[in-house]
Amino acid sequence: MPTDPYRVLVTGSRDARDPRPVDTALHQLLASLEAGRRFIVVHGACCDRRGRLRGIDAFADAWARRGQHAGYPIDVEQHPAEEHGAWPACGPRRNQHMVNRGADEALAFIGPCTSTRCRKTGPHPSHGASGCADLAEQAGIPVRRFTV
Repeated sequence: MPTDPYRVLVTGSRDARDPRPVDTALHQLLASLEAGRRFIVVHGACCDRRGRLRGIDAFADAWARRGQHAGYPIDVEQHPAEEHGAWPACGPRRNQHMVNRGADEALAFIGPCTSTRCRKTGPHPSHGASGCADLAEQAGIPVRRFTV
């Protein structure tokens, strides 16, 4: 049995409403691992104004906590953007930090950009999740992208 944990970096849109794609992807990934291998779910801990996780980060965290409760060897590693300096650059710095810590794989659940500050015209993917997925790819981490 491998002693090194399998690290999966989960990134995604903060406005996502459906947890099923995250649940399915994480469940399939866990099922593909050797029995008993530790599984670490890494996410950016995006919170709403009340401090509650939101979007893809909330779904990944909830899936991992359900797995822990069921007895699976799952850990959660949260990386809140606020720990990486002042807004608005804290998000990209946090994403780079998560990538720098390494991962065996990244799952990117990317929805449309909904930012009121965005100056791009026309429909396009969310910047944070896309940027994190790009950073992971540049670091040699295999990335699976999902449209949500």
